[in-house]
Amino acid sequence: MKIGKILVTGGAGFIGSHLVDALMGRGYFVRVVDNLSDGSLENIRQWLNDGHFEFIEGDLKDAAVASKSVNGTVLVFHLAANPDVRLGETAPSKHFDENLLVTFNVLEAMRKSETAKRIVFASTSTVYGEADVFPTSEDYGPLLPISVYGAAKLGCEGLVSSYCHTFGLSGVLLRFANVVGSRAKHGVIVDFVGKLRQNPEELEILGDGKQKKSYLHVKDLISAFFAVLPCLERVGGVDAFNVGSLDWVDVRRIAEIVCEEMRVEPKFRFNNALGDGRGWRGDVKVMRLSVDKLMSLGWKPTLNSEEAIRLGCREILQMFKGKLRD
Repeated sequence: MKIGKILVTGGAGFIGSHLVDALMGRGYFVRVVDNLSDGSLENIRQWLNDGHFEFIEGDLKDAAVASKSVNGTVLVFHLAANPDVRLGETAPSKHFDENLLVTFNVLEAMRKSETAKRIVFASTSTVYGEADVFPTSEDYGPLLPISVYGAAKLGCEGLVSSYCHTFGLSGVLLRFANVVGSRAKHGVIVDFVGKLRQNPEELEILGDGKQKKSYLHVKDLISAFFAVLPCLERVGGVDAFNVGSLDWVDVRRIAEIVCEEMRVEPKFRFNNALGDGRGWRGDVKVMRLSVDKLMSLGWKPTLNSEEAIRLGCREILQMFKGKLRD
């Protein structure tokens, strides 16, 4: 598929910046819009003086910023969102504003644009809520999220779908498993590394440690973005694809891998404050996605969950400037 100027919303963030690297490496003209609330200029600094790159520092909650960002593009990778799942417990309005409102503004700008008619939306496995079928396929339902984050993402999916069918846009929804890798600022690996750097003798693990989920390295996720591009050739439709590994791993094993990589042997302390094994309200205890649909397009993860965790941990440790011990 021939592609003109591409917009990556949230392109200075963890996943967005990796997507930008891949797009720039393939010779595309890329525009990034990011308010830098969670992203960082360091993630995209290598491209700032490139003639095929454009950066807009702005907040997509402002419709004028959305319009300026979308103008002249032909494809939107919409990754701008508040990525902190646990924030929904204390500040649910953040997920409304930074997920639903932002997505609405982007879609409105696309509706008014003469060129921007294709969108790939970064969604999440949490839209499935507590599924009772594993691996969970895209046609599972009803979708009943248990977190405000998952609800906001599901609402965004509904907006994307409605705009595609009503206004002739073409869309793809990518429902991610837990993504790990360099530049990550949230998640279980970052949490564990941070705690162990403060106290290598003890590691607090939220929940009972039996939470079991699929983990995906960011490099495998980025390849999925390119695998679905042919699906955007149709007009006025939307499709959903799960993106995950072919297995799963529990939180206790993740803790063990992080400790192995940091060369520490702490005592594990399980904080099962909620009494039901989950780490926080809204935490999905068990998740594994079916990725058969995406694999039918030729995509396949190169790493399993444990391998993704181990590589992601090494990359996070580099971010923290080396191992705790030599």
